[in-house]
Amino acid sequence: MNDLIDMDDLAELVHTGVMSTPTRDSVVVDPPVDLDEMMNLAKFLGSHETPAILLGPDGEQLPLPLPIYQVLQQVVDAMERGASVSIQPVDRRLTTQQAASVLGVSRSTLLRLLEERELPFERFGEARHRRLRLNDVLAYRDRKSDERRSRLEELTRQAQEDGLYDVDATDYSEALRKARKG
Repeated sequence: MNDLIDMDDLAELVHTGVMSTPTRDSVVVDPPVDLDEMMNLAKFLGSHETPAILLGPDGEQLPLPLPIYQVLQQVVDAMERGASVSIQPVDRRLTTQQAASVLGVSRSTLLRLLEERELPFERFGEARHRRLRLNDVLAYRDRKSDERRSRLEELTRQAQEDGLYDVDATDYSEALRKARKG
């Protein structure tokens, strides 16, 4: 059976105690200061696997499509943890500063990545300004994360094969000190 989510209650929950920071193409919504209502909504969404029905102020009911219900669950989960949320189309174009922020790098580092053709970008007309697609930036971030995880797994495997996990910490420290000197 579908559950009811009252649109007025949902709007009140989103707007009460919430700061919105508009940007050119999106709105970033910070979590409410008082998380009680957010926790109640999270509990409600977590206890139901089927989508809810939206209840309009005039009593009209509309089934909530499953993908929208799943996005709502993710938004509430993030906000319950105190994270700000922004929902944007993945084909959105980002400035170099926005892309650098998504990647957690400086703008100059991002520009170096662009020069090395690590990330695709577009220039419009004769403008010097470059734009990157959000989905390309996210794919690059995921690819780099996978590469780091793979390298760490390989280093761990090699350390196990070499018996480094069996070495006493003081012996390891002594060997490291000798290696740095010589």
